[in-house]
Amino acid sequence: MTSTTTVSVGLPVEHRDRLMRLAREVSFGAGTRLFEEGRRADRFWVIRTGTVLLDLHVPGRGAAVIESLGHGELLGWSWHYPPYVWQLGAGALSPVRAWEFDAETVRALCARDPAFGRSIATWVGRVVTHRLQASRIRLLDLYAPYGSGSRA
Repeated sequence: MTSTTTVSVGLPVEHRDRLMRLAREVSFGAGTRLFEEGRRADRFWVIRTGTVLLDLHVPGRGAAVIESLGHGELLGWSWHYPPYVWQLGAGALSPVRAWEFDAETVRALCARDPAFGRSIATWVGRVVTHRLQASRIRLLDLYAPYGSGSRA
């Protein structure tokens, strides 16, 4: 995978290694809700195996799937920005194995080491940008009169 939203490409090796020392292995069964929009964001994950679907609540319409995430991708960015509340929801489409990180611990490390903090902020910022674009495209596909293709 070559996306800059993945931990292997998104972080310099020394910062990735430092982050991974904080990881703990977790797993989730298919159908498990990992987080809900509007709730407290106190952790994040890097997916090892499986697929997670991100969704967005659309008033009067229910949840719209925005994107699917897989191997090496960051799951969760809301932990990095106050007020630390999930902006999307997420559920496991298949069994998932992931590395889990405690948000408060990572934020404290970012505060103590400005170079590490900049790397994490840049990586998370790229993910936010990508997810916002994916959300825009998906919502246009679902709800715009003519889809997201032409701007004519």
